[in-house]
Amino acid sequence: MKDLTKDIIKSILRPRIESLNKGDSGHAFLIAGNAGKMGSAVIASKACLRSGCGLLTVSVPQDEQLVLQATIPEAMLTIRENDEDNFKKFSAAGIGPGIGTTKESIQILTYLLREFKKPIVLDADALNIIAGDKKYLDLIPPNTILNPHPLEFDRLFGDQGSIELRMTSAMDNAKEYNITIVLKGHRTFITNGTESYLNTTGNAGLAKAGSGDALTGMITSFLAQGYSVFDAAIMSVYLHGLAADIALTDQSMESMLITDVIACFGKAFKEVLKQEQNGFST
Repeated sequence: MKDLTKDIIKSILRPRIESLNKGDSGHAFLIAGNAGKMGSAVIASKACLRSGCGLLTVSVPQDEQLVLQATIPEAMLTIRENDEDNFKKFSAAGIGPGIGTTKESIQILTYLLREFKKPIVLDADALNIIAGDKKYLDLIPPNTILNPHPLEFDRLFGDQGSIELRMTSAMDNAKEYNITIVLKGHRTFITNGTESYLNTTGNAGLAKAGSGDALTGMITSFLAQGYSVFDAAIMSVYLHGLAADIALTDQSMESMLITDVIACFGKAFKEVLKQEQNGFST
């Protein structure tokens, strides 16, 4: 287990080339939000687009579509009730924030796990659905990313009783299911069962609703851009935390909102990509 540092992320993050067009940057697909929980869809979508993907389509219930159209005009929409025929064109998918655990949500998650052949991020209610019926664990495709907080993790894999035991369990389950687990916490732990990192960025201002939704959007964006599963996970965790640290310039940990953090994504990217010359940053 190693600390996740700026130098590691700098070695992975690709500077954006001038000739790039939106078709070169991937088409992300987010399944998020439901009645009373459309904020999750808005947050995940903003984070996804702020992380560099070329195109984003968001699956929302028909009755809630105006929320996203009004708040994220850069995103395209698809109506969840009609989604199943539309999956193949996307580069990566994220599912879970705010979708609920209804029969319809279970149906679309099951379809995604069985039919989508590209990288997937599972978070929030997608994890709660799987925890409610462990048969879904066997449907999770190899190289999927799970993004649980500690309670979600324990629902999936049993009550561990301590952070140390939870990390050990994460490594064991990541290896068994051939997945990557992002175990969110004070020092977020990322493992694929072979490689493991503890994050070194972030602060307690992230201990608020929406932080995980933003992380799911960011991971989905990097996957859509063609980064490897593990690289997408560690880059997202580090940059998400770094943006939260930068947000403290104007906010306190008490006052910080996840929208403040997303607004600092650009500064986080610049901090990682800036050149060091003669001991000075440029």
